Amino acid sequence: MKNIIQHLFLPILALFLISGAAFAQERGNAEARVSPNASVSQTIGTTVVSVTYGRPGIKGREVKDLINDTVDGEVWRTGANESTAITFSQDVMFGGSKAEAGTYSLFTIPNGDAWTIILSKKMSWGTQYDAAEDYLRVPAASVETDAPETEWFMIYFDTLSNTEAHLNLHWGNIKVAVPISTS
Repeated sequence: MKNIIQHLFLPILALFLISGAAFAQERGNAEARVSPNASVSQTIGTTVVSVTYGRPGIKGREVKDLINDTVDGEVWRTGANESTAITFSQDVMFGGSKAEAGTYSLFTIPNGDAWTIILSKKMSWGTQYDAAEDYLRVPAASVETDAPETEWFMIYFDTLSNTEAHLNLHWGNIKVAVPISTS
């Protein structure tokens, strides 16, 4: 029995390592990207929340036009390049709704000051959104800040405590915060 377990363990371990390397290579690129990749991670209590995303720049354009490629109410990839990936190491409350531990694509529907944040089960190139793959949708408010404009789209955490934090999407002077809690 021990011999069988040893023979099965190595191929399974190799499969996980190969699939992890393939995903890393998908995001990694030998050439510099116009919208560079970034990642941010925050531990809330004992839960780790990690986000990997592309950072488009405003580059003299209007940020509202960039977020809403066509009109309010359409899905935005929430970053650039591949889907923005968010991973929860344990179950959390995301925007007031339960999200199970795992990795999801993060999409948004900008609609003035009332946005919809989407966790999707499908990991893909950012423009391949499929509503049938939605795992969870939560509302979030968008505000225009008085702070200096951020040239590069950024995702970060603030309002941190032992049981919660806010996940912030910030570009130009537009900021959207989604509460994440672990209790």
